[in-house]
Amino acid sequence: MIRLLSWAIPLIHGPVTKAFHGSFAWVMGFVAWEPLSIIRKVNTMNILHVSCSPRGQSSESYRLSQKVIGHLLQRDPNAELINRVVGAGGIAHVDENYAISQQSLEDVSQEGSFIQSETLINELESADVLVISTPMHNFTVPSALKVWIDHVARVRRTFNVGAQGKTPMLRDRPVFVAIASGGRFSGERARQPDFLTPYLKAVLNMIGLHDLNFFTVEGTALGPDAIAQARTATDQALHTYFHHHEAQ
Repeated sequence: MIRLLSWAIPLIHGPVTKAFHGSFAWVMGFVAWEPLSIIRKVNTMNILHVSCSPRGQSSESYRLSQKVIGHLLQRDPNAELINRVVGAGGIAHVDENYAISQQSLEDVSQEGSFIQSETLINELESADVLVISTPMHNFTVPSALKVWIDHVARVRRTFNVGAQGKTPMLRDRPVFVAIASGGRFSGERARQPDFLTPYLKAVLNMIGLHDLNFFTVEGTALGPDAIAQARTATDQALHTYFHHHEAQ
């Protein structure tokens, strides 16, 4: 399921770490803070936010992602939010042993990049919802997002290779991609190509993620009026999406 929608309204959220939105519970007559293990037993949502802009919280894509997360938290105020910031170069490129292993029948090492890769994959596996906030750089994904993908798209761990080609190993879950672009790449007024959304669709499908929802703020280089119009349009699209799914 692929959707391409437009929007943006700013919201502010905390730094890179975990944020717990919950939850005092009445247990045996006492008020107690629910530990994560209890929260997950009652199906509280776990949100992973991968933030990719080098501009950090001042970026349009980050502000858009906070609107998406705000809607998700309205549905589940006790959700756990994991913020993984990669836009400031927080993740190193994969190393030699990792690259060799990707082309081999077995892993040649469990050190170096494998440690980082396992951490990132565990975050993704634990997430009920994935939110990616990213700018479009030179018509495609920024290098920071590509590094994250290189770590989580790992043979024998998130996909297999066989006679039928590449087959996914992860369960599906909703993915929301918040994109900001200086030019317009969708709709009747598009003036540039889009290699970002087709690439993300292909690589996320490869590891098992198919429920993809794209929201965009386009034309940010065209001045304040263009930004305001894009925010208004995409805010409406976002409201419509979540209102529709809440009604189901």
